[in-house]
Amino acid sequence: MKNYQDRFTKIVEYIEANLDKPIDIEHLCRLAHLSKFHFHRQCSANFGMPIMSLVKLLKLKRAAYQLAYRHEKKVLDIALDNGYESHEAFTRAFKKHFFLTPSAFRKEADWSPWQSKYEPILKLRTKLMRDKSDFNVEISYFSETLIATLEHRGSPASLGTTIARFIEWRKKNNLPPSKSRTFNLIYDDPNITPPDQYRFDIGCSVDTEILDKDYGIVSKSIPAGKYAKIRHVGSDDSIGIAVNYLYSTWLQNSSYELRDIPMLFERVSFFPEVPEYEMITDIYLAVK
Repeated sequence: MKNYQDRFTKIVEYIEANLDKPIDIEHLCRLAHLSKFHFHRQCSANFGMPIMSLVKLLKLKRAAYQLAYRHEKKVLDIALDNGYESHEAFTRAFKKHFFLTPSAFRKEADWSPWQSKYEPILKLRTKLMRDKSDFNVEISYFSETLIATLEHRGSPASLGTTIARFIEWRKKNNLPPSKSRTFNLIYDDPNITPPDQYRFDIGCSVDTEILDKDYGIVSKSIPAGKYAKIRHVGSDDSIGIAVNYLYSTWLQNSSYELRDIPMLFERVSFFPEVPEYEMITDIYLAVK
């Protein structure tokens, strides 16, 4: 069974790496080692949808991220980058999935309609990560790091709006990821925390303390010391499995204890600049 899951993970990765190209069904069949007849049936069984519907879904996800977080890109350019021949065709497809036009989504992104449609891929990625019985954990020393931070307080469903606001502030202050490291401070588990009590910080490294009341930016410091670290390569869809492994299996079998410091993510590479399966996030758990 795992062999089949690996095959269909490769299918998703291939599609994500080639979203700006025509998808060759024959090549996908060869990747899956299946005839076209069995391939289509297996895709529907694994993804809950036909293969070309999956392609459209992944293209629309990338387009949605570009609309929400890459405001310098024109809507027409996003449409063309994702295989749509016109602004009108893109608008029809996008509105069918998100119930908003691309321009309206750009002004105020609402991700809630997306979640139900994306559920089959989320389940596949989570299942594959759960099957992984071991992670490479290393103990690293983290130097004290000053960060400019935007605090998200409230439902995880509205986190995208906070991210977009932080990106806007970062661009205005000439702090791109190429010159300023990107961090998240993780206070709560979204699976057990009431939405109105959820806390999540978005930050980037800075040289001096910053206070920007217009954007809600405050300075915080990531404490120095020992951290257990896992490098997570892939989508955020399955990052919770690695987090749970650190807190449970690894911690219980180690000689370390937790420090009273929030979990830390460092975002090394980002979607949509790279395909989701190539995203890199370093997960840090403060220990002593």
